[in-house]
Amino acid sequence: MEKRFIKFSPPDISEAEISEVCDALRSGWITTGPRTKLLERRLAAYIETGRVDVDTESDIPRWSNRVACLSSATASEELNLRILGIGHGDEVIVPAYTYTATASAAIHCGATVRFVDIVKDGNLKTRMPEMDYDKLEDAVSSKTKAIVCVDLAGIVCDYEKVFSIVEKKRDLFQAKEPDGTPLGDFSSRIQKSLGRIAVVSDCAHGLGGSRLFHGEKKYCGAIADFTGFSFHAVKNFTTAEGGAATWKPIPGIDNEEIYRFFQLLSLHGQNKDALSKTKVGAWEYDIIGPWYKCNMTDVMAAIGLRQLDRYPVLLEKRASIICKYDETCEGLGISHLIHHVDGIDSSNHLYLMRIPGIGEEERNEIITRLAELGVTTNVHYKPLPMMTAYRDLGARIEDYPNSFDYYKNLITLPLHTLLTEEDVEYICASLKSVMKDMTTC
Repeated sequence: MEKRFIKFSPPDISEAEISEVCDALRSGWITTGPRTKLLERRLAAYIETGRVDVDTESDIPRWSNRVACLSSATASEELNLRILGIGHGDEVIVPAYTYTATASAAIHCGATVRFVDIVKDGNLKTRMPEMDYDKLEDAVSSKTKAIVCVDLAGIVCDYEKVFSIVEKKRDLFQAKEPDGTPLGDFSSRIQKSLGRIAVVSDCAHGLGGSRLFHGEKKYCGAIADFTGFSFHAVKNFTTAEGGAATWKPIPGIDNEEIYRFFQLLSLHGQNKDALSKTKVGAWEYDIIGPWYKCNMTDVMAAIGLRQLDRYPVLLEKRASIICKYDETCEGLGISHLIHHVDGIDSSNHLYLMRIPGIGEEERNEIITRLAELGVTTNVHYKPLPMMTAYRDLGARIEDYPNSFDYYKNLITLPLHTLLTEEDVEYICASLKSVMKDMTTC
């Protein structure tokens, strides 16, 4: 076959997104404004229904104050934890097998991260590198304030098990007391209302993923107490950079109040955004707290609005590519993620495969040989205890053998919607050729 050059994960931007961005630029609203608010409502409807054609404008109050669009997933994850009142002296449990943002968000808040190893070879049904829930239960202490689950590759974790653990450990949980500050008092109310460890989702990969939860199909964003999404350029759904936070209703806490704190935390603690200040005579504002700057802009939201229109079709194309990869990997005896099984529907974000019987050196050789054929691949992920920052905090990969074992022979194939059928055939043929050469060497 003629050599091709396959990019790993370029963004899929159509003329619809470009036109909407141009309209946003011409409108005069290029920071947080009407497009950001509209995207928040449409995402809220999508997370509840799985549909992108819901009329969110005929009932604006229903869909408002349920999603906060922000500048990144990391900002979303950090603000989730800050609204939950996570801080110094608290512990946050995180899988050892994830990207740094999962853990760094907790560290930014002043909390201590406790890593938990994954189950050996991943979940039995999906093969996703999912936390070992027995080890998770053992890691819970009186200092634990949150458990962060990672829906890696867009495959949804077993949240029923996680919620059962936090319910079982209710007697260990001690809610923080109010401290006289607006955020501290609000966080205390949330912790007391939950009365248990918070379940938080790092759903950077998972928009559109779903799972049966207590017998009902639930989409990512409607399962955990708080969820963070990524809309980075390499994700299924992009706003170039960007992300969003969402949450389930909390008894005794009004959604509008939660949303208000996201706005405060993401805009310097200022109690009026630019849109609110356009009202006649409404220039004056207050600073409630010395907080952060991580709001989404209308230019970013413009991309997201048109991406959301196209999203079901994009997910279908990803699913069709996965089917072709599955066939190839099974023919070669290569283990791979199973994205759709028994009430679990992935968002089809990444294609992870593991070559049996090899180590890091041979895995890296396969990556190099594929690159020489023009196929760019990746590895998701190098476990955090292998990274300098986390080693310096005392983590040792020897304590997480299942995570290392999963990583050492893993390769991620290109999976994106700009791949043509010919591209996919070329990738599969290249993989077969490299595996044949490696076997005969």
